[in-house]
Amino acid sequence: MKNKKDYRTLASDIIRLVGGEGNIDKVIHCVTRLRFYLKDETLPDSERIKELKGIMGVVEAGGQYQVVVGPAVDDIHKEVVSQLSLSDETGSEDPPAAAPKADRTFSEKVRHGFNTLIGIITGAVMPIISILAAAGIIKGLLAVLTSSNIISDTGTAYLIINAMADAVFYFLPVLVGFNAAKRLDGNPLLTAVIGGVIIHPTILEAANSDVSILSIGTVDFPFLAYTYSIFPMILAAWMVKKLEEWLKTWVSAYIQAIFIPIAVIGIVSTITLILTGPVLIGFSSLLANGLESMLNLNAPIFGAIINGFYQLLVIFGLHWGIIPIYVNDFATLGYSYLSAMVSMTIVAQGGAALGVAVKTKKADIKEIGYAGAFSAFCGITEPAIYGINLRFRRPFICASIASALGGFLAGLLNINMWSIIGSIIGLPSFIDPDNGITANFWYAVLVTAITLFVAFGLTYVWGYNDRMEMEKKREKPKNPAKADLAK
Repeated sequence: MKNKKDYRTLASDIIRLVGGEGNIDKVIHCVTRLRFYLKDETLPDSERIKELKGIMGVVEAGGQYQVVVGPAVDDIHKEVVSQLSLSDETGSEDPPAAAPKADRTFSEKVRHGFNTLIGIITGAVMPIISILAAAGIIKGLLAVLTSSNIISDTGTAYLIINAMADAVFYFLPVLVGFNAAKRLDGNPLLTAVIGGVIIHPTILEAANSDVSILSIGTVDFPFLAYTYSIFPMILAAWMVKKLEEWLKTWVSAYIQAIFIPIAVIGIVSTITLILTGPVLIGFSSLLANGLESMLNLNAPIFGAIINGFYQLLVIFGLHWGIIPIYVNDFATLGYSYLSAMVSMTIVAQGGAALGVAVKTKKADIKEIGYAGAFSAFCGITEPAIYGINLRFRRPFICASIASALGGFLAGLLNINMWSIIGSIIGLPSFIDPDNGITANFWYAVLVTAITLFVAFGLTYVWGYNDRMEMEKKREKPKNPAKADLAK
């Protein structure tokens, strides 16, 4: 599908088959999926949705009904939103669940709370993932240009390109806060101002000079540098929303426009700088250092295990719960060994899809296989997974085996990564920004090639032949309610 009319038709069909507008509380999207919060999760007709042209699959996880549509997700999401009486991010912070809050068991409350937290974190980080990836690649290319003496690290060109690469990281608190507020249906602009406060040049200067905000007895509350930080602004977005809502209940409407911003900026900025910021920055550092310690304990085994099962998380849409860990690694450490390992899983899925495309004589399978492989080599695995690998099953197994091998070798060779984008398009992410192209880069190229070759070879030899048929779901008894919706 390439034109707006096609997207409009598909959006209309999706809305109808998930239960109609009245069943939709919120719809957001990630890189390849429409993510619906539904009032009645029994109404969607998944089988009919899967049959729509352009749909790669359906996933129900994390309290969301996820429709996999591929790289065109942004255009399709806009069409869905335009046909609903919802704003782009409208919906309650706490979408309706199967059971009312009061009737939930303790485990259901814990699960719901965890899903909500993950939703907020991913909603804050997800919109800027591609920008972070682009900035990381620019950093890698800048390192190549300087190490090759093409440009000087004291020249004007370096100054400008470095600003391009650093801007998204420098202003990360502002961007994350803005997105988190949108996800919480809070005040994005007011939250962004809080982000601006904690990264203000005078605050950064005080942090670099080891100045304390205040001291209580022997306890010092130091200024900290909040550039490259994530979690403090997510909590700040929540505080802004709750405080603003509370103030509106008793502050006169005549002075709300002036008084509330003053109060919110003053209170939330102070709490963030003195209390929550230092605590969460400490937590972020412990998380990053803890992960690094696990990798140091036995990186090859760790890499093999996480890579062998990682794409299963992608199938259920749960990998977005791990991605903020990568971002936190880059924010606190400046690099991520975990991201380097996971990059190999993307290559493996592409290699398996490529193996099917090369071996098959069926034109339609060949087209889907090549498209899925190309998408995976550009960093997006869903077209390969849902279009080919999972449908035939064996290619997915082959890709998982190759992924485990890639993770093992990445851990064995201690491969590191300085940007979040992986796969073949992300190879510049393995270039050290300080030292340029080192052995780390060539190790990454080698392991990427081995992973690709193993996934392709296993699939070509064992994982696919033209006598195999795509998995077909068993017909389910027709639900009268769904039948009426489909008319």
